[in-house]
Amino acid sequence: MTIAQEEILGPVLVVVPFDDGHAVRIANDSPFGLGGGVWTADEDRALDIARRIRTGAFSVNGAPFSLDAPFGGFENSGIGREFGTVGLGQYIEYKTIAG
Repeated sequence: MTIAQEEILGPVLVVVPFDDGHAVRIANDSPFGLGGGVWTADEDRALDIARRIRTGAFSVNGAPFSLDAPFGGFENSGIGREFGTVGLGQYIEYKTIAG
């Protein structure tokens, strides 16, 4: 469905039913990857899923994101990162001078 494949602005919630083991494939089957999240009582399982889903940010059980952490997405969800030391690195121009 288009709503599950594209970045839709607004307050929108998409619920897609899945068989166990297919959630990561469904989540990664998109040309975008800005953010995602999972709610579960099994923290180890949540972290395993978070590592495999290709998004720039991922929340477990609604944990808030820190503004000190880099922000940005994968694929068509932008290039580079903002915020944090990683984001500031985009504005640094390195130069080597040998004498």
